[in-house]
Amino acid sequence: MRRITTWSPEETAKLGERLGLLLRPGAVVCLLGDLGVGKTRFAQGIARGLGVTGAVTSPTFTIINEYQGHHPVYHMDFYRLSDPLELEDLGYEEYFFGSGITLIEWPERAGDLLPQERLDVAIDLSSEDVDMENTREISFSPRGAEFTALVENLIDLG
Repeated sequence: MRRITTWSPEETAKLGERLGLLLRPGAVVCLLGDLGVGKTRFAQGIARGLGVTGAVTSPTFTIINEYQGHHPVYHMDFYRLSDPLELEDLGYEEYFFGSGITLIEWPERAGDLLPQERLDVAIDLSSEDVDMENTREISFSPRGAEFTALVENLIDLG
């Protein structure tokens, strides 16, 4: 696991943007963290790095928002799921194993349906600074060789 501290929402989005520049079709990025820690802000940065030019909003009520950048970008929010099997009605396999890039907030609600190879990104309030409103600890846990190399590249760019 690798960790980076960001000191503002803009810096959090910029880190997401750098990650977006490295992602390839078929990538699944799981965004973990409590309400309000910046998962959507980080996802907005990723989408910008992937060439999405319009507004990127939280799909809390729609579950999936689709955007077009250099590749299709699927932004999912599973907060309102009560059972992982609800994903079958959404055709989750086309998203998880397709040619787009999938960003998932609240991935723990998907249970065992998540792909084995993915990048888990945990965003937490930082205890390093008195400005906890803006400071975040962002931890990267790659699952698979491709994502391990991607995280190393991201850290090197930092």
